[in-house]
Amino acid sequence: MATPKAAGKPARSETAETVRFLLKLALFVFVLRSFIFSPFSIPSESMLPRLLIGDYLFVSKWNYGYSRWSLPWGVPLIPGRIFAHDPTRGDTVVFRSMGPDDHDVIKRVIGLPGDTVQMRNGQLFLNGRAIPKQRVADFVVPLSPNFPAEKCGARFQDSDAQGQPICRYPRFRETLPGGRSYNVLDQENIPVADDTDVYKVPAGNVFLMGDNRDDSADSRFAPPVGMGYIPMERIEGKAVVTFWSTDGSAEWLKPWTWVSAARFRRIGEGF
Repeated sequence: MATPKAAGKPARSETAETVRFLLKLALFVFVLRSFIFSPFSIPSESMLPRLLIGDYLFVSKWNYGYSRWSLPWGVPLIPGRIFAHDPTRGDTVVFRSMGPDDHDVIKRVIGLPGDTVQMRNGQLFLNGRAIPKQRVADFVVPLSPNFPAEKCGARFQDSDAQGQPICRYPRFRETLPGGRSYNVLDQENIPVADDTDVYKVPAGNVFLMGDNRDDSADSRFAPPVGMGYIPMERIEGKAVVTFWSTDGSAEWLKPWTWVSAARFRRIGEGF
């Protein structure tokens, strides 16, 4: 014999349960993306050689504190900047650019408040001292749908031992005070980028540069050409690890290309 339902407890509908579950899931994702980790994809070549177009990485959100730009779409729920911590020179950060077409951007922290920054003949000077710049092996990247020949430029196009088309750039190793090292590209002498005035970083701001020094609209250039100094509260988080990478050749209707397009060796690379 069926057990009668308990009196006074109306049955919950499947629709109501589904709505509750979706609301809880949305809240969980909101909290996760705002305060713990969020994904970010690389849209340009400004951070070569470390980051390729088609790389996907996780950004940790707690390192520098929280502001409205920590939240999706910059929802103005956090006044100013709370639990604030300044980044370290050499950190790779994601931030919200300024202007009417503001969007998420990734660059490397070079100057902190009070620092002076200058480029002389392609060499970085920080607080009046030259940052060591050592020539290392060329950076080689295969040509692909994500990185076609027109992005490479004719003078840097080459082929590998199997005859496959590649792009080959001069690569250098910079070492900041304190020992933080990273690789940069320096393709040619471009006076507006390689010979600059002295920049003095204002309080509450950072000076950011792309590792691909001749192809990065960064703090060396004032808006709208570049981005100038970036306020600390616009920094969203710190790049942590690459979790996926694709050369752009995958097609949604051909699932086998999802694997053939993957650059598995890049997965798991940290910063």
